[in-house]
Amino acid sequence: MEYTVQALAKLAGVSPRTLRWYDHIGLLAPGRRGENGYRLYGPKEVDRLQQVLFYRALGVELGEIKALLDDPAFDETAALQSHLLALQGEQKRLAALIHTVEATLAAKERRTPMKDEQKFEGLKAQLVAENEKTHGKEARTRYGDAPVDAANARLLNMSGEVHTQWKAMEEEILTRLAAAVAAGEDPAGPEGEAVAALHAQWLAFVGDYTPEMRAGLARLYTADERFSAYYDKAAPGAAAFLTAAILAQTEKGEETSKP
Repeated sequence: MEYTVQALAKLAGVSPRTLRWYDHIGLLAPGRRGENGYRLYGPKEVDRLQQVLFYRALGVELGEIKALLDDPAFDETAALQSHLLALQGEQKRLAALIHTVEATLAAKERRTPMKDEQKFEGLKAQLVAENEKTHGKEARTRYGDAPVDAANARLLNMSGEVHTQWKAMEEEILTRLAAAVAAGEDPAGPEGEAVAALHAQWLAFVGDYTPEMRAGLARLYTADERFSAYYDKAAPGAAAFLTAAILAQTEKGEETSKP
């Protein structure tokens, strides 16, 4: 069966303008054009559009989607399995948030105390999901699945009190970074060393990071714009300061450990 732009847009729940844009950027070309010049989409194009919309629902950019679908090694079955796992993870995350909100409302309505651990269950699940979506692929490629899974498990199993301490330490790091940058501190100096040590304590809440792992992570803070944006929200240059401070500390540790 073939569809016109209008018919396929209605079927897929997108606008005709979207389909025309996809054609313009080479993401979804029509199978052929009719004698009247209308774009016509067949089964192959329908399946490709489904893949495009699955990836869009997972937040993947159009350019990346095109590269994935155009890759000769693209496996549609494997992609569908990947979509399913990602969507199941999103479903679990939302279910955890809904459960936490419902439990909080029920406790308030009954005017009964709610355990602190229960208050953060859904929020911790959301944080894990966001970290996986943003940095999971890179982290698993760099460190392997086991350390990443262990870090996620530690976060999910944090008590309410420990989670509060962890978040407070995160805020302290950002505050001290902003102050250090504003004061023109040397990343290799005492304040840089103190911030790097605090950052190491913060990481220890969720994983066992060797000096080499900390150094590798630190380099991402300036190499990856997502990390840079997170730390530079404290002050422009905060990511570079933290990277330099951690590298100075880890390299110093390597020197002192040599015979």
